[in-house]
Amino acid sequence: MNPELPVIAVLGGAGKQGSGLALRWAHAGHRVVIGSRTPERAAAVAAELNALLGEERVQGSDNRDAAHQAGIVVLAVPFAAQRATAEEVRDALDGKLLIDVTVPLVPPKVGRVQLPDGKSAVEAIQVLLGDATRVVSAFQNVSAHHLRKIGHEIDCDVLVCADDKAAGEQVVELAHAIGIRAWYAGPLANSVVAEGLTSVLISLNQRYKVPGAGIRITGIG
Repeated sequence: MNPELPVIAVLGGAGKQGSGLALRWAHAGHRVVIGSRTPERAAAVAAELNALLGEERVQGSDNRDAAHQAGIVVLAVPFAAQRATAEEVRDALDGKLLIDVTVPLVPPKVGRVQLPDGKSAVEAIQVLLGDATRVVSAFQNVSAHHLRKIGHEIDCDVLVCADDKAAGEQVVELAHAIGIRAWYAGPLANSVVAEGLTSVLISLNQRYKVPGAGIRITGIG
């Protein structure tokens, strides 16, 4: 681990997407704390990731403790648990960066775009938490299938949306650190595109029998 890098808490880190991101950041040198409503499950996943890494870089805890330990908090829970989880850890988020990976999927029709009231689910969390927390939307379109393969090149770009541009650029760098091309794509309101694209990519995966379709931004750089 690199003690100069910020500690990252991944709430919902026992799930596929959250554990994939946790693995990638731990591999890049961060200390990572997996948060879960069930600490025992978080500890079991942390042990699994440490076995893949070959050293102890990940630990498991409950959501509140994980958020308190970290300088950067990642919200990687299902849409149904997004608001409740943000409210649960709210007092631990002041002055911190919150990366929200939430996609408003409504089972069983996960291949259909279903934005809440036609707006961004992540934008609603910035409104809930207020200016004390810098909320950034990112990583919705990266397949967990790719994240869990250390050393595997991820053939997908990431759209990063934030009302605070500096916070957005910080997340762009966090993506670059784990081998993902990322682009600051404007304010949180623009997150509706990334959130909606997830359902499109799920439909593509199902139609063309692939594990992780992604997107590429062309014409830059």
